[in-house]
Amino acid sequence: MRVVLADVRSSSGGWVSKDTVVGGYGSRLEPFSRVTRVISFLKQHYHNVPSVHMAYLAAILAQWGHEVRWSRGEVVEGDVALVLSSLVDYRNETAWADAMRARGARVGFVGITASKLPELFRDHADFLINGEPESAVQRLAQGEVLSGVVASEPIADLDSLPFPRWDLIRDERRPGRASRWSSRPIGGGFPLLASRGCPEFCTYCPHRILAGYRARSIANIADELEQLCERQRQPYVIFRDPLFTEQRDRMLELCDAIQARGLSLTFEAETRLDRLDPELLDRLYAAGFRAMSFGVESVSPATLKRSGRRPIPETHQRAIMEHCRKRGIFTAAFYVLGFLQDDWQSVAATIDYAVDLGSTFAQFKILTPYPGTPMFKQLQPLLSETDWQKFDGFTPTFRHPNLSDRELRFLLGAAYTRFYMRPSYVANLLKVQNASVRRWVGRLDRKVLDRHARQETVDMSRPVTC
Repeated sequence: MRVVLADVRSSSGGWVSKDTVVGGYGSRLEPFSRVTRVISFLKQHYHNVPSVHMAYLAAILAQWGHEVRWSRGEVVEGDVALVLSSLVDYRNETAWADAMRARGARVGFVGITASKLPELFRDHADFLINGEPESAVQRLAQGEVLSGVVASEPIADLDSLPFPRWDLIRDERRPGRASRWSSRPIGGGFPLLASRGCPEFCTYCPHRILAGYRARSIANIADELEQLCERQRQPYVIFRDPLFTEQRDRMLELCDAIQARGLSLTFEAETRLDRLDPELLDRLYAAGFRAMSFGVESVSPATLKRSGRRPIPETHQRAIMEHCRKRGIFTAAFYVLGFLQDDWQSVAATIDYAVDLGSTFAQFKILTPYPGTPMFKQLQPLLSETDWQKFDGFTPTFRHPNLSDRELRFLLGAAYTRFYMRPSYVANLLKVQNASVRRWVGRLDRKVLDRHARQETVDMSRPVTC
């Protein structure tokens, strides 16, 4: 059987990320300022990462002797097509599915969006896989004809899955070398899932709504890393777990395994800062850890608690950030603007904190209620946006009690400008440590921020239509 696996490249504006981004719903950054135009450009070069879920499906199908074909939007001859679904680009994906069905292929959709919003895909598919797709695809590979909504139970033993087959689904371009501006090389890297699901209970996060938390054995993870090292010299690995360092002992065991096997690689991961300490960071660094992303979300502990997120003491956040700077570990902090408790002052305080914390990079988004999350149920009566593709993380989608759509968009733009358009950002990127230079940069910062404030006053005085 010829099976086409499709991660359809977006043909509309902005930079679209899918697969494990926002639990699989995806994100679309349509540049709305000079700063976000630059960020969108950089994402195209550094965040063009292949789909780890489709690589798993390629491995399962090949294991059973089927011919696997790959598509980023080209219509490819095949008997069956499996399409990676997203919320932010589902129209493009369903259009491709229609074209494949016109060619006689049976088409199915996989992913969280097809699972939680099947009505978007039902008229464009022969079947929809509800849940993590591996179980259903194993049945497909063994000859079962899938039809309608197909339940797919999560794999309990993740070690039983074959390793992702990057040779079957990867784009032609291979990752380049890392630059001094980023640990991640141009062209991205190899995503790897050491676990699935998330053990936390944030009400706005989709990572925990498709299946429960499970972790692979360290030996199995090390085997995959070893295979990657055999495939490519010094690979760059992107651990896509929502909480990579959840279990400290496991991380120490992984570091030991990497070093015991003599694996030469670098890697990054997403985690919580309260799941890190200086000793663990040192051990991870020795094993190849060079970058991390983490959520701060809001500076207000009360706001975080109302959203099911456990606050992390500011002193601990600053201590971990300082240790990362000393070690040369790149950091990317995530912030969410527009929680129900937010007003102008609280969002401004979060932006100020982002600047002061001084991570290498920062990502700001507007609170978005994603289907299937507790936050969606809470905010459903307030929804103002009916176009699901606008649930992209950067567009207001509900009536906020304290902030207008115009104010939310303005604050989002101000966050990116204030964080990236300041002398100390460049100094952080260049890893400048000299105390006298840092004091001089700090004085320049104050002048630049004063200029930003004056410009913001002018901009907000202009009438803007929501």
